[in-house]
Amino acid sequence: MRHAARRDAIASRPSKKGQEYPRGARLVRKADFDAVYRNGKRRSSSHFTVFLKANELPESRFGFSIKRALGGAVVRNRMRRRIREVIRLHREEISAGWDFVIHPKSNVENAPFAVLENDLVRLLGV
Repeated sequence: MRHAARRDAIASRPSKKGQEYPRGARLVRKADFDAVYRNGKRRSSSHFTVFLKANELPESRFGFSIKRALGGAVVRNRMRRRIREVIRLHREEISAGWDFVIHPKSNVENAPFAVLENDLVRLLGV
C-alpha cells in the first residue's frame, strides 16, 4: 500500500465522540513540564510514575517523558503510542483541570495492553 493511501485509510477511521486526542490536550513546552515537576505531586505504580499538577483549565493536558535507557527509538515510540491510546480512550473519565506527565517504566514494553490501561487509568483518576 502506498504511503498516501495508507495515510488516507488511517485518517478515515471513525472516531467516537469524546475519544479524540486534540493538540490542546498535550503538554509540549518545557516550561509546562518543569512546572509540573516543580510544583506537582507524584504517584507511582509497577508500570508508571505520574506527576500531576492542577492547571485551572477546562481540560486536562498530558505529556510523556520516556528515557533513552528504556530502549531504542522504535521501543520508545511504541510505548508512547500505547500510552496515548489509553489516554484517547479514557480522556472523558479523567478529571478536568490537571496537567499530567507520564513516565513509563521498563516493564511497559512487554506488558499486555489491558494491564497498562487499568494501571494508568487508576493513577490518572484524580
